[in-house]
Amino acid sequence: MRHGKKINHLSRTASHRKAMLSNMATSLIQNKRIVTTVAKAKALRKYVEPIITRAKSDSTHARRMVFRYLQNKESVNILFDEVSEKVADRAGGYTRILKTGNRLGDNASMCVMELVDYNEALLKESKPKRAKTRRSRRAKGAGVTAAATTVATEVSETPEQVPGAEVLEGQAAAEEGAEVVKAPAEEDQTEEVTAASTEKKQAEEQAGEDQPQTEEAAEEEKTSSQSTNR
Repeated sequence: MRHGKKINHLSRTASHRKAMLSNMATSLIQNKRIVTTVAKAKALRKYVEPIITRAKSDSTHARRMVFRYLQNKESVNILFDEVSEKVADRAGGYTRILKTGNRLGDNASMCVMELVDYNEALLKESKPKRAKTRRSRRAKGAGVTAAATTVATEVSETPEQVPGAEVLEGQAAAEEGAEVVKAPAEEDQTEEVTAASTEKKQAEEQAGEDQPQTEEAAEEEKTSSQSTNR
């Protein structure tokens, strides 16, 4: 039994296994996608991801350490110049394993292993990252009471709107304006009536004063005519 044995030897010696993983890592970096068995892909993931992490710091020492594992100058240049820029914002998890079924012949489980940042189809479908929210440690009832108080203040501040209130207010304002317009007109009519009545009274008084004077004048004329006849 293999209790406590985490390394999958892949039915190979140590030297053969290291050479195979180095060649697979080189192919993955150059082609960005390879087809292999699931067991080899899981072993390759542990081998290649630390190499990609080391490539984030472009220095002579880092290049020499990566060359120890890959043994290929072209793949080292691609890793430091191209791949490191793509994975700069990613904290691990640079590879993806997609199972494709079993292989004909030996029925081995097959998969496609690829670099995550080079699959454009899945990158388009991925959702944008949500901003992290911080939860407060307030009491459970505090949030409910705060919400209730805010709602109550909003209700008290906003006046109640009854349907048709605006129409009634407009009618009342129109009636008040009509009354204000009518009041000066009535005052003008009353002033005209009073002026006409005063003029009539004055004319009557003058006429009454004139009548006695005419009678006296007529009597004086009569007396004068009688005296002349005598």
